[in-house]
Amino acid sequence: MTKWDYDGPILEIDNLSISFFTRLREIPAVMDFSCTVQPGEAMGLVGESGCGKSTVALGVMQDLGVNGRITGGSIRFKGRDLNEMSAEELRHIRGSEIAMIYQEPMASLNPAMKIGKQLMEVPMIHEGKSAQEARALALQVVEDVRLPDPRRILNSYPHQLSGGQQQRIVIAMALMSKPSLLILDEPTTALDVTVEAGIVDLVKDLGRKYGTSMLFISHNLGLVLETCDRLCVMYSGEAVETGSIEDVFDEMQHPYTQALFRSIPLPGADKNAHPLVAIPGNFPLPHERPPGCNFGPRCDYFEAGRCDAQDIPMVRVRGDDRHETRCIRFREIDWTAPPVAAPKQAKAEVGDVVLKVEDLKKYYEVAANALFGGGNTRVVKANETLSFEARESETLAIVGESGCGKSTLAKVLMGLETATDGTILLDNREIQDIPIQKRGTKTVSDIQMVFQNPFDTLNPSMTVGRQIMRALEIFGVGDSEDARRARMLELLDLVKLPRAFANRMPRQLSGGQKQRVGIARAFAGGARIVVADEPVSALDVSVQAAVTDLLMDIQREEKTTLLFISHDLSIVRYLSDRVMVMYLGHVVELGTTEQVFTPPYHPYTEALLSAVPIADTSVHKKRIVLEGDIPSAMNPPPGCPFQTRCGWKDRVPGDLCDTVVPPMRVLEGGHQMKCHLPDDELATMEPVIKLAAE
Repeated sequence: MTKWDYDGPILEIDNLSISFFTRLREIPAVMDFSCTVQPGEAMGLVGESGCGKSTVALGVMQDLGVNGRITGGSIRFKGRDLNEMSAEELRHIRGSEIAMIYQEPMASLNPAMKIGKQLMEVPMIHEGKSAQEARALALQVVEDVRLPDPRRILNSYPHQLSGGQQQRIVIAMALMSKPSLLILDEPTTALDVTVEAGIVDLVKDLGRKYGTSMLFISHNLGLVLETCDRLCVMYSGEAVETGSIEDVFDEMQHPYTQALFRSIPLPGADKNAHPLVAIPGNFPLPHERPPGCNFGPRCDYFEAGRCDAQDIPMVRVRGDDRHETRCIRFREIDWTAPPVAAPKQAKAEVGDVVLKVEDLKKYYEVAANALFGGGNTRVVKANETLSFEARESETLAIVGESGCGKSTLAKVLMGLETATDGTILLDNREIQDIPIQKRGTKTVSDIQMVFQNPFDTLNPSMTVGRQIMRALEIFGVGDSEDARRARMLELLDLVKLPRAFANRMPRQLSGGQKQRVGIARAFAGGARIVVADEPVSALDVSVQAAVTDLLMDIQREEKTTLLFISHDLSIVRYLSDRVMVMYLGHVVELGTTEQVFTPPYHPYTEALLSAVPIADTSVHKKRIVLEGDIPSAMNPPPGCPFQTRCGWKDRVPGDLCDTVVPPMRVLEGGHQMKCHLPDDELATMEPVIKLAAE
């Protein structure tokens, strides 16, 4: 049988159970999991970290390591049980008929081998092609994944490509042998939304072109909506609901699916009028699962004596296409009832200006030959004449792609770098030239930061409680050890961590829990300004809702100014009062959230809005995929920084965009925009996001 003449389901997983064995115990990671992927079908697998999504994928690849074992059920690929295949048969299938794309592209590429050679290996090993044939195939597939200058790419090493380009190469490698099944494990998590939009389009197009079936693992429901035909929602090792995208999104029949959607900032959510509803409680550890329904302790519809009395099987939902749910009460629940709304919050009164930045510049000088020194020095213009204000109790979001200067600005504010030019006034004190080691305790405690990666910010050899108390000590909070301990426990309550975590080491915490410790520590000294650098990008959607609402609650109490750095415009729309859009070191748009999310937009803002996946079937979105990568800050284009990727450039008369940096224009209501587009062209801009009712 060739790989193309099978017409049954490509993948059938039936009652699969997978456990990992340690010296102490068996840890069941996946239980009673079933799903079917038909030819050409894309199946989404969604759920929180630790729910078993990646374990299912590794089970399909038969790559569970020394401790992992399939303890029940079967995985059939084209009718054959993978568990019964020999190592030789599996070697033939992996990479040839089943391919996998991992979350981190660099982990899949050999840093010491040119891209061309790595791509050529696939057809040479799996199909016995000659080097010449393999080279031609590699060139073809690099063109398929829409990379510019394919010959240069084949001749490059992985480190010479951007993250988005590396991920495209990994996709190209996976598709080289035209597999029947492609497994994608969070393939766009590390990428910007604009790059993600291009990758999503690419995966869909290539799936259609090659007729490949897909298993798409993600915690982003919007991405699954844009990519998949069907989805399976997982919770704590089990499938809890499965069906077509339309069935599960619009006719959900499991409380966990409903709770997930209520914790996502969809259009219409508002931090004051319509707050998100976070899922109460915590995800159970694999060896501490409750009896009966795993979701029971966190469920609004839990009924003692029924939901915890027996194992709950998957049940067919009548009338829908292969729609199933693992809920004993799904026929009794009124799924159309509105949620018990979280209490409305009074809008925080925005106070006086706390931070004022004027014409800020941050340049770095680097040697032309940075590795060995020598050569002419070149200038990296990381921040270019930034001007803005932030007020007490205000949330100012700073958005843009990687490399636009957001984090450099944060470093200058924190004193980790000093400004090249311009001024930063904190409560009318100039701080742009004072490095952190020369700042007084008051200034240091006034500006605190929550970092993107919680793993790098905690001391691995100190307990959680001790780290928070150390911050309290440095900031002079509390007049005794007991007072600081009491305040530390209050801070743990604030960030919804059990008080027992005070005695835990960072290695015993999940990523989301570590981030909460970081937030508790940032707010320990009564900060005036908290710079939050992508603080929820590493967290599950259900945890994101709790953490963003936590930030808002503390802000209301403490009257803190929050500078929220993010590329997730859904969260930005939900919690920010004003938005500043950055591109290649410049502020290209600045205004209230309402102004920035309503046309006219800066063309770059328009592309950003279009790129954000939205988990709502009633939303219609204009599709704008930016071509090319963000230019280098060492060699920025002349004129408008965005002109190399702008879709509106041909509507500007003459060569203004190519030669002149646009001045900052002030539109109606103080809305600022750095763009040469004439007023009559701006007036023609249509909304990117429309609800079906509009």
